[in-house]
Amino acid sequence: MEIREVVRDLADAFQAVDSGRAQHKNFQPGIGPFGEAQAVGAALAELQRNKPDVYQSAVVKRIPDLLIPGHWALEFKIVRPFGDNGMPAEHWSENILHPYPGNTSSLGDCLKLLEYGLAERKAVVILGFEHCPSQVSIDPAIVAFELLAASVVRVKLGPRTEEARRDLVHPVHQQIRVIAYEVLGRV
Repeated sequence: MEIREVVRDLADAFQAVDSGRAQHKNFQPGIGPFGEAQAVGAALAELQRNKPDVYQSAVVKRIPDLLIPGHWALEFKIVRPFGDNGMPAEHWSENILHPYPGNTSSLGDCLKLLEYGLAERKAVVILGFEHCPSQVSIDPAIVAFELLAASVVRVKLGPRTEEARRDLVHPVHQQIRVIAYEVLGRV
Protein backbone atom coordinates (compact mmCIF):
# COMPACT_ATOMS: atom_id res chain seq x y z
CA MET A 1 0.00 0.00 0.00
CA GLU A 2 1.52 3.28 -1.13
CA ILE A 3 1.14 6.60 0.65
CA ARG A 4 -0.90 8.06 -2.24
CA GLU A 5 -3.56 5.38 -1.64
CA VAL A 6 -3.67 6.13 2.08
CA VAL A 7 -3.94 9.87 1.43
CA ARG A 8 -6.77 9.36 -1.09
CA ASP A 9 -8.61 7.04 1.30
CA LEU A 10 -8.18 9.46 4.21
CA ALA A 11 -9.40 12.44 2.15
CA ASP A 12 -12.48 10.45 1.08
CA ALA A 13 -13.13 9.38 4.68
CA PHE A 14 -12.82 12.91 6.08
CA GLN A 15 -15.23 14.13 3.40
CA ALA A 16 -17.69 11.33 4.19
CA VAL A 17 -17.63 12.16 7.91
CA ASP A 18 -18.13 15.82 7.03
CA SER A 19 -21.05 15.15 4.68
CA GLY A 20 -22.89 13.51 7.58
CA ARG A 21 -22.75 16.92 9.30
CA ALA A 22 -20.76 15.49 12.20
CA GLN A 23 -20.40 17.92 15.08
CA HIS A 24 -17.61 18.19 17.65
CA LYS A 25 -18.54 19.68 21.03
CA ASN A 26 -20.42 22.98 20.60
CA PHE A 27 -18.77 23.88 17.31
CA GLN A 28 -20.56 24.26 13.99
CA PRO A 29 -21.16 21.03 12.01
CA GLY A 30 -18.37 19.66 9.86
CA ILE A 31 -15.06 17.84 10.26
CA GLY A 32 -13.07 21.14 10.37
CA PRO A 33 -13.49 21.93 14.09
CA PHE A 34 -12.67 18.37 15.24
CA GLY A 35 -9.57 17.79 17.32
CA GLU A 36 -6.81 15.68 15.83
CA ALA A 37 -7.64 12.44 17.67
CA GLN A 38 -11.38 12.82 17.07
CA ALA A 39 -10.95 13.54 13.35
CA VAL A 40 -8.58 10.59 12.84
CA GLY A 41 -10.88 8.31 14.85
CA ALA A 42 -13.95 9.33 12.84
CA ALA A 43 -12.10 8.84 9.54
CA LEU A 44 -10.82 5.44 10.65
CA ALA A 45 -14.35 4.32 11.59
CA GLU A 46 -15.46 5.33 8.08
CA LEU A 47 -12.55 3.44 6.50
CA GLN A 48 -13.23 0.32 8.55
CA ARG A 49 -16.87 0.35 7.36
CA ASN A 50 -16.04 0.92 3.70
CA LYS A 51 -12.65 -0.78 3.26
CA PRO A 52 -12.43 -3.44 5.97
CA ASP A 53 -10.02 -5.56 3.95
CA VAL A 54 -7.43 -2.76 4.19
CA TYR A 55 -8.23 -0.95 7.45
CA GLN A 56 -9.90 -3.45 9.80
CA SER A 57 -6.77 -3.96 11.89
CA ALA A 58 -5.81 -0.25 11.91
CA VAL A 59 -5.88 1.45 15.31
CA VAL A 60 -5.76 4.97 16.69
CA LYS A 61 -2.99 5.19 19.28
CA ARG A 62 -0.92 7.70 21.16
CA ILE A 63 2.25 6.82 19.23
CA PRO A 64 1.72 6.68 16.31
CA ASP A 65 -1.60 8.48 15.89
CA LEU A 66 -2.74 5.85 13.38
CA LEU A 67 -1.15 2.44 12.93
CA ILE A 68 -1.99 0.37 9.87
CA PRO A 69 -0.20 -2.85 10.89
CA GLY A 70 2.29 -4.11 8.35
CA HIS A 71 1.97 -0.93 6.30
CA TRP A 72 2.11 2.53 7.90
CA ALA A 73 2.72 4.41 11.15
CA LEU A 74 1.14 7.86 10.72
CA GLU A 75 1.40 11.02 12.79
CA PHE A 76 -1.17 13.78 12.14
CA LYS A 77 -1.32 17.52 12.67
CA ILE A 78 -4.14 19.95 11.91
CA VAL A 79 -3.57 23.46 10.58
CA ARG A 80 -6.42 25.99 10.47
CA PRO A 81 -5.68 29.65 9.76
CA PHE A 82 -9.20 30.50 11.01
CA GLY A 83 -11.22 29.30 13.97
CA ASP A 84 -14.75 27.93 13.99
CA ASN A 85 -16.01 31.49 14.52
CA GLY A 86 -14.29 32.83 11.39
CA MET A 87 -11.70 34.82 13.33
CA PRO A 88 -8.01 34.49 12.44
CA ALA A 89 -6.30 31.83 14.55
CA GLU A 90 -3.05 32.91 16.16
CA HIS A 91 -0.07 30.58 16.06
CA TRP A 92 -1.81 28.06 13.74
CA SER A 93 1.40 27.23 11.87
CA GLU A 94 3.21 26.20 15.07
CA ASN A 95 1.50 22.81 14.81
CA ILE A 96 3.84 21.90 12.00
CA LEU A 97 6.86 24.20 12.27
CA HIS A 98 8.57 24.00 15.69
CA PRO A 99 11.92 22.33 14.92
CA TYR A 100 12.81 20.98 18.35
CA PRO A 101 13.18 17.36 19.46
CA GLY A 102 10.37 16.40 21.80
CA ASN A 103 8.10 19.10 20.39
CA THR A 104 4.62 18.08 19.25
CA SER A 105 4.89 19.73 15.81
CA SER A 106 5.04 17.79 12.54
CA LEU A 107 8.81 18.32 12.60
CA GLY A 108 8.94 16.81 16.10
CA ASP A 109 6.72 13.97 14.85
CA CYS A 110 9.27 13.17 12.13
CA LEU A 111 11.93 12.68 14.77
CA LYS A 112 9.57 10.71 17.03
CA LEU A 113 8.66 8.33 14.20
CA LEU A 114 12.34 7.69 13.41
CA GLU A 115 13.16 6.99 17.06
CA TYR A 116 10.18 4.80 17.86
CA GLY A 117 11.47 1.68 16.11
CA LEU A 118 8.30 0.51 14.36
CA ALA A 119 8.64 -1.90 11.45
CA GLU A 120 6.02 -0.06 9.39
CA ARG A 121 6.82 2.71 6.94
CA LYS A 122 6.47 6.09 8.58
CA ALA A 123 4.71 9.27 7.46
CA VAL A 124 3.52 12.62 8.74
CA VAL A 125 0.11 13.80 7.59
CA ILE A 126 -0.99 17.43 7.70
CA LEU A 127 -4.72 18.16 7.63
CA GLY A 128 -5.12 21.69 6.32
CA PHE A 129 -8.48 23.43 6.53
CA GLU A 130 -9.04 26.52 4.40
CA HIS A 131 -11.76 28.67 2.88
CA CYS A 132 -12.50 27.94 -0.76
CA PRO A 133 -10.93 29.92 -2.33
CA SER A 134 -8.30 30.29 0.35
CA GLN A 135 -8.25 33.54 2.35
CA VAL A 136 -5.00 32.62 4.10
CA SER A 137 -3.14 29.91 2.23
CA ILE A 138 -1.39 27.18 4.17
CA ASP A 139 1.11 26.85 1.29
CA PRO A 140 3.85 29.04 2.84
CA ALA A 141 3.70 26.96 6.04
CA ILE A 142 3.88 23.73 4.03
CA VAL A 143 6.92 24.94 2.09
CA ALA A 144 8.51 26.12 5.36
CA PHE A 145 7.90 22.65 6.84
CA GLU A 146 9.70 21.05 3.90
CA LEU A 147 12.64 23.46 4.17
CA LEU A 148 12.97 23.12 7.94
CA ALA A 149 12.76 19.33 7.73
CA ALA A 150 15.64 19.18 5.25
CA SER A 151 17.84 22.04 6.42
CA VAL A 152 17.33 22.36 10.17
CA VAL A 153 15.95 19.09 11.53
CA ARG A 154 17.91 17.12 8.89
CA VAL A 155 15.14 14.65 8.07
CA LYS A 156 14.79 13.10 4.63
CA LEU A 157 11.18 13.21 3.43
CA GLY A 158 9.60 11.53 0.45
CA PRO A 159 7.79 13.69 -2.08
CA ARG A 160 4.67 15.60 -1.05
CA THR A 161 1.46 13.65 -1.64
CA GLU A 162 -1.75 15.66 -1.51
CA GLU A 163 -5.48 15.25 -1.98
CA ALA A 164 -8.02 18.04 -1.51
CA ARG A 165 -11.75 17.80 -0.91
CA ARG A 166 -13.94 20.86 -1.33
CA ASP A 167 -17.51 21.77 -0.47
CA LEU A 168 -17.28 20.79 3.18
CA VAL A 169 -20.33 21.77 5.26
CA HIS A 170 -18.52 24.17 7.64
CA PRO A 171 -18.78 27.85 6.63
CA VAL A 172 -15.11 28.53 7.48
CA HIS A 173 -13.38 25.17 7.00
CA GLN A 174 -14.70 24.76 3.47
CA GLN A 175 -11.97 22.48 2.14
CA ILE A 176 -9.56 19.93 3.54
CA ARG A 177 -6.11 19.32 2.14
CA VAL A 178 -4.60 16.01 3.22
CA ILE A 179 -0.84 16.36 2.76
CA ALA A 180 1.56 13.54 3.58
CA TYR A 181 5.27 12.85 3.48
CA GLU A 182 6.96 9.53 4.02
CA VAL A 183 9.68 9.95 6.65
CA LEU A 184 12.68 8.15 5.17
CA GLY A 185 15.46 8.81 7.70
CA ARG A 186 18.03 11.35 8.78
CA VAL A 187 20.02 13.40 6.28
